[in-house]
Amino acid sequence: MAVTFECISRTTLGVTELFDLSRSIDAHRDSMARSREKAVAGVTSGLISLGEEVTWRAWHFGLPISMTSRITEMQAPHYFVDEQVRGPFLRFRHVHEFSEEPAGTVMVDRIHFAAPFGILGRVAEKLFLARYLRGLIETRNRHLTGNQTPLTGPR
Repeated sequence: MAVTFECISRTTLGVTELFDLSRSIDAHRDSMARSREKAVAGVTSGLISLGEEVTWRAWHFGLPISMTSRITEMQAPHYFVDEQVRGPFLRFRHVHEFSEEPAGTVMVDRIHFAAPFGILGRVAEKLFLARYLRGLIETRNRHLTGNQTPLTGPR
């Protein structure tokens, strides 16, 4: 089983500026200060690009967690995809899409993940992991866009 959800944010930032902010290791680290997230291997600062990896170390649920992601697809400044190559999930894929509109930019984050541990993982996905991950993405997006209330879409 797996869970999919999306978050939609709007901002007055330009599409290229937001695309680059979303690829910024430094901006991501700053947005996740609450979980003490830091890049410890691979690309550890600046902008991450196609084929590159970053290993993050953070504290979630009171535990130290490490996750390595690779940028597997990119078409600047319209979208990029990061996928877990090592870490706590059975699968984790994050699609970042950017489009211009008259007032600025729309950013859509599509998250698809599966927890390990069979039935126990499926229960965790539904009970708290999806809500927790959505909260992390919304916190990140508020930091990147300067908006206080990103729009979220069902999925």
